[in-house]
Amino acid sequence: MSVTSEKSRRRGHSAHARADRARQLRIIAGAWRGRRLRFPASDAIRPTPDRVRETLFNWLAGRIAGARCLDLFAGSGALGLEALSRGAAQVCFVEQDGVAARALDAVLVEWGARGAQVVRTEALQFLRGAPQTFDIVFLDPPFGSELLATAARLLESHAWLASEAMIYVECSARETLPSLPPPWTVVRAKAAGEVGYHLLSRSALPSGQKAPQATFCNPIRESDAE
Repeated sequence: MSVTSEKSRRRGHSAHARADRARQLRIIAGAWRGRRLRFPASDAIRPTPDRVRETLFNWLAGRIAGARCLDLFAGSGALGLEALSRGAAQVCFVEQDGVAARALDAVLVEWGARGAQVVRTEALQFLRGAPQTFDIVFLDPPFGSELLATAARLLESHAWLASEAMIYVECSARETLPSLPPPWTVVRAKAAGEVGYHLLSRSALPSGQKAPQATFCNPIRESDAE
């Protein structure tokens, strides 16, 4: 083999290795702490970054153990898997892409997950079906889509949420959040790079009280003080 061919082979191997590393995520805490997951190569899969997940689950400390969770635009399953690792009683993963859904199902079997279900269907179609009650919902639709507002409306109007449910919303930091259901109140909001992420709380209103319009603060950047 020529020197040039050998260098080309090494560069190709190095590029492949970098691509593999880029398609891996790490469980941060809990029973599966440190376990790594490879997810399919797809432009449609955009896992929540480790740092963002760590912040989110710090926000949810005390709410995850025993919770019923819905990972609505599951993709790699990073959020639901982290929830299971930290003691969630149930996680329903909803994912439209067949390759991603099968990969996630295989991980759940390999890791011996309990209380987990992968539903291969379109998210809005799922929400128009028979509702279940969830304590925590992860909403991370494709950036630039108009799915967030519709999914939020269906979650509220079709009775998918527990009375004091928590809802995590992830979107592009450059996007303005759409109008969301009035019972949803922002608890935390931050941004890391191109990702804006928000934790909202749903609270039942006293009888006869009119809900205020939901409002949103500007996300605090990760570089800002906690």
